[in-house]
Amino acid sequence: MAILIDKNTRVLVQGITGREGEFHAAKMLSYGTKIVGGVTPGKGGQRACDGRVPVFDSVAEALASTEANTSVIYVPARFAVDAIFEASDAGISLVVCITEGIPVLDMVRTRAFLEMQGTQLIGPNSPGLISPGLCSVGIIPGNIARPGSVGIVSRSGTLTYEVIYGLTQRGSGQSTCVGIGGDPVIGMGFVDILRLFQEDPGTSHIVLIGEIGGTGEQHAAKFIREFVDKPVTGFVAGRTAPHGKRMGHAGAIVEGASGLAVEKIKMLQSCGVRMAQYPDQIADLVVGA
Repeated sequence: MAILIDKNTRVLVQGITGREGEFHAAKMLSYGTKIVGGVTPGKGGQRACDGRVPVFDSVAEALASTEANTSVIYVPARFAVDAIFEASDAGISLVVCITEGIPVLDMVRTRAFLEMQGTQLIGPNSPGLISPGLCSVGIIPGNIARPGSVGIVSRSGTLTYEVIYGLTQRGSGQSTCVGIGGDPVIGMGFVDILRLFQEDPGTSHIVLIGEIGGTGEQHAAKFIREFVDKPVTGFVAGRTAPHGKRMGHAGAIVEGASGLAVEKIKMLQSCGVRMAQYPDQIADLVVGA
């Protein structure tokens, strides 16, 4: 089993004729993902990825021809919000935004619109998600993952890769791995993904990877205490980060005590989450559970 994406997912790639879009579309195709179309305004009628993917001028046009249900966005930040709006307005149910650098106020407006539409958004500033052996949407390397029952939700793309690889090396496969994105304002958060993993019969263990800044991990801890009965292993990056400095992601900046790694770790531990001190300890904790 998996959450959000599976072998029946039909994907559009917005920005497929750009360098990043076409490169990663080809990678997803090689993994077995059903890329049914691409969108680049003004380039409708062309074909991308060595002729394997038709290109359309708009998401609405692509949807009418392909019956896509998911879109992944590889367009510059100045166009990304319009791309999200277009996908949602056309009826796409899941939008995955890889783009980083979208202004916070633009995302506040975007999230309000998506909530009214009922559209699910992963990102922005996200590596996407992968259900190993079934479907990959985004930039997570498929070769490091293997099918299994560990669900991963993370704010960090690089740490997601490291943890997936560590679990795979220990023989512990994954159900779905989701990078929710590291910006201050994102679509689906920890609680949204935790709820899906809790309801998924194919997920037996959950790994949560957090970092400094914001209060998402605290909300996750409360949700875990009240609603999650599956074992949860966690890690929070940034224990030694200097106060007031952004560390990597736009959302990784400590502006109050609640954003400190040590506060997040304490709260997660108090809610029954087994916390790793270093990323490479996560696989050991999961396998030993």
